[in-house]
Amino acid sequence: MNQKLSEIQLGSLELFCLTAETGSFTAAATLAALTPAAVSRAVARLEARLGAKLLLRTTRSMRLTTEGEQYYLRCRQALNQLNDAEKQLAQEQDTPSGLLRISVPTPYAHYRLLPQLPAFRRLYPEVTLDIHVSNHNVDLTAQGYDLAIRGNHLPDSGLVARKLEDAALCVVAAPDYLAQYGTPTTPEALKHHECIQFELPGSGRLIPWEFMLFGQAVHLDIQGGVVCRDDFLSTLTLAKAGGGLMQVYRFTVEKELAEGKLIEVLTGYDGVTRPFYMLTPYSRYQPSRLKALIQFLVGLTA
Repeated sequence: MNQKLSEIQLGSLELFCLTAETGSFTAAATLAALTPAAVSRAVARLEARLGAKLLLRTTRSMRLTTEGEQYYLRCRQALNQLNDAEKQLAQEQDTPSGLLRISVPTPYAHYRLLPQLPAFRRLYPEVTLDIHVSNHNVDLTAQGYDLAIRGNHLPDSGLVARKLEDAALCVVAAPDYLAQYGTPTTPEALKHHECIQFELPGSGRLIPWEFMLFGQAVHLDIQGGVVCRDDFLSTLTLAKAGGGLMQVYRFTVEKELAEGKLIEVLTGYDGVTRPFYMLTPYSRYQPSRLKALIQFLVGLTA
């Protein structure tokens, strides 16, 4: 017999076990909040389905047949396992636990997410994290990721997206570079400067720089002798070493700007931002560990 049990059949198994344990339809019916007739019919349906007699009934007593005893032991064991699994799942839902796989681009990982994860782990020590730090986009569903953070505007991917923040851009350079080559005062003046470029891993496209002109964001293709790939933070390292000008997320250089290790230029043309989104696969049910992480990330940028 290779058939799936329906909800009604599972109910019949529970009523059969109650009858075997109490020794009567009436006692089983009381525990199940049913009528004795309903319990009797459920057991009769079960016997008909199995083609075997499970209970021997007389006007004064009831007992299990040999087949009934063997079947009862297996049914009770199976039902107990189902109950244990349900209790365990309910406990996990109440207390976030288990593995979360996350994909994050390098700037957001190093300057936003990673510094805060120890606090998350203190709140939810039963949650373990597998973190993919890269500017290469992963396929969340195909590669089994629970959550990804992505920058810039997103294509329609069928994923659930929630904006975390609009990150401000700024152009910076080391004091030594500006002392040697001068400070640009307009975006057009960048053509006379060494501008560090970054190539997007997915498309191979060089990222244009963006400026605010007359209230509108405009793109500017810049030129330079160095192109960095894969790791966006490599451009920041080069800029700090005096390798040229670079447009970066302001949150990645706040410390260097405060300490004077980098200088912001073209401040009259700032105001451009790029969004960061949190992406999750669509699902009607989210495990508590994922809900906990989502709430934590939203709280960081609220």
